[in-house]
Amino acid sequence: MIFKTAFHALTTAFKGLSLTVKHLFGARKARQELDITKDNYFDKQDGIATVQYPRVKMPIPEVARYQLEVEIDDCIVCDLCAKACPVDCIAIEAIKSPEAIGKTSDGSVKRLYPAQFDIDMAKCMYCGLCTVVCPTECITMTNQYDRSSTKLTDLIYGFSDMTDDQVAQRKSEWTKFQAEKEAAKSK
Repeated sequence: MIFKTAFHALTTAFKGLSLTVKHLFGARKARQELDITKDNYFDKQDGIATVQYPRVKMPIPEVARYQLEVEIDDCIVCDLCAKACPVDCIAIEAIKSPEAIGKTSDGSVKRLYPAQFDIDMAKCMYCGLCTVVCPTECITMTNQYDRSSTKLTDLIYGFSDMTDDQVAQRKSEWTKFQAEKEAAKSK
């Protein structure tokens, strides 16, 4: 019984070590960069298993989901992206304007100022729902995937370009407009 157990232990150790030595010598050959969209991508995984990042980067598929980017000039501050987000990582604050403030690149009329447009990429699950519901396509996913940081607050990206003074000014303009409207209505 003891010889049988010892023999089994030696054979399994030999199998494990032979597999390790096989991979050791196989790792001398560097893995070739392959396009991930090709059909034979997983069949050609020979050589070193890891990519030597940052010297070598993996090719990114065209439909990959990575960091979000917002073209704030095209944003109509409709808040649809924040409502569609399943993890509530988008924070938007809008200030109404008494008149149209401009147009987006697709011709949509802008009537709201973006006082705040923040995306917390630490919470984001990269589902892409916000990009799907955006009527002006101002929110998109980029091919940037490495924005490492040691502080979580660095992962909150603010896209609004309004200063605190501008926010206060726009709010007071809207309050004044509302007061004038109410005064005209009561006459």
